[in-house]
Amino acid sequence: MTHFDLAIIGSGSGNSLITPDWDGRKVAVIDGGTFGGTCLNVGCIPTKMYVYPAQLAATGTDAARLGVDLTLDKVHWRDIRDRIFTRIDAISAGGRSYRADELENVTLYDSYVRFTSEHALETEDGRRITADQIVVAAGSRPVLPDIPGINLPQVHTSDTVMRIPELPERILIIGGGYIAAEFGFVFSAFGSKVTMAARSGPLLRAMDATVSERFTVAASEQWDVRLNTEVRSLVENPDGSVQASLGGPEGESTLDIDLVLVATGRVPNTDRLGVEAAGFDLRPDGRLVVDEFQRVLKDGKPVEGVWGLGDVSSDFQLKHVANHEARTVAHNLVHPGDLLASDHRFVPSAVFSSPQIASVGMTEEEACRDTEARGVELALAVQEYGSTAYGWAMEDSTGFVKLLAEKESGKLLGAHIVGHEASMLIQPLIQAMSFGLDASSMASGQYWIHPALTEVVENALLSLKTGKVG
Repeated sequence: MTHFDLAIIGSGSGNSLITPDWDGRKVAVIDGGTFGGTCLNVGCIPTKMYVYPAQLAATGTDAARLGVDLTLDKVHWRDIRDRIFTRIDAISAGGRSYRADELENVTLYDSYVRFTSEHALETEDGRRITADQIVVAAGSRPVLPDIPGINLPQVHTSDTVMRIPELPERILIIGGGYIAAEFGFVFSAFGSKVTMAARSGPLLRAMDATVSERFTVAASEQWDVRLNTEVRSLVENPDGSVQASLGGPEGESTLDIDLVLVATGRVPNTDRLGVEAAGFDLRPDGRLVVDEFQRVLKDGKPVEGVWGLGDVSSDFQLKHVANHEARTVAHNLVHPGDLLASDHRFVPSAVFSSPQIASVGMTEEEACRDTEARGVELALAVQEYGSTAYGWAMEDSTGFVKLLAEKESGKLLGAHIVGHEASMLIQPLIQAMSFGLDASSMASGQYWIHPALTEVVENALLSLKTGKVG
């Protein structure tokens, strides 16, 4: 039995908890996966390193509308892949080496681990660990649906598809969420024929209805999108391809493809941690229940010295949320008498597809319920990119900004942007919501560069026509 002052399960955002406050104290980092966690190795960083060259590859389509002929000569998949993972793997290895070899007070366990009690753990090879403080930051993993043939070697998840040796000619993506949307763009831009099978109606159905509907239309113009469609089975063909049997509104059909990408969501890794031995509370989907201070709960009460953060406990499977929660935990670990609460009021997200999408706050449906319950009036505005000078320059017919606010106060309740660089355009709206700046003051109280694309945000704010005058 080895005792530590702090044990961290997971090497993603949990790795940042080892601050100078822990110098001279014994710390364990425990992770049976690749060091650095999801975002670094199989998530947001490598995916966006694919998205950028995909944007370059797709440039010719838009250029032709503007009188510029561009041609794509060739996509060198292996060169792109190797450039990305040469860098990613070096960062992962360097982080692992630093924790394992350079810090005398840190012990790295390359192993999965299970709880045996509230403050006791056991690794796969039988090593037993106890700690005064334990942080559970074990992340999540892709869901594999129960489909015959789902274990064929041609079937991938986001964890594996970015390292395939060759670009597939034909790919079937199962799912209609943000992972499906991003990889649909990447593979289609690189030249693959993409078929997307979504069990739901519109794609990105968890987002604002206007966003979901408009994106579904845009996606259907680029890919073979099959809505309300289930994949019934996957069978390997003699030539190594796969035949997928589909069931949809038009009945049964088959489809031959070279690769299948399963993008049907992720599940928290709590089922691999033996948390039942510790009696921790779990949500119906398996996430650890934590309070606003990130303390793990048992029978509704915080367990002293046990914390949770990131995908294993959070409502948001987002790296910036995990990092925020890690900062909360880092403070609370060493300041037990002055606990900080995580701030999950205005959590933004982005989908790096074509078109790009960014959102923060309530959807229209949520805002309607909220304002009705509080007896206040809702203000809504939708501003098209094409209504601004820069939108004219792009001949844009897809992008828009949608804002929701309390009519009397001008308080922003939600913001949703679809179009060019949406993830950057939304930032001032996130700032306004976070610091309580009303829509009118934000629109009229500062200069907006003309003719920059940010004018579409300015005009959307002005279009809200809220009661408060800036």
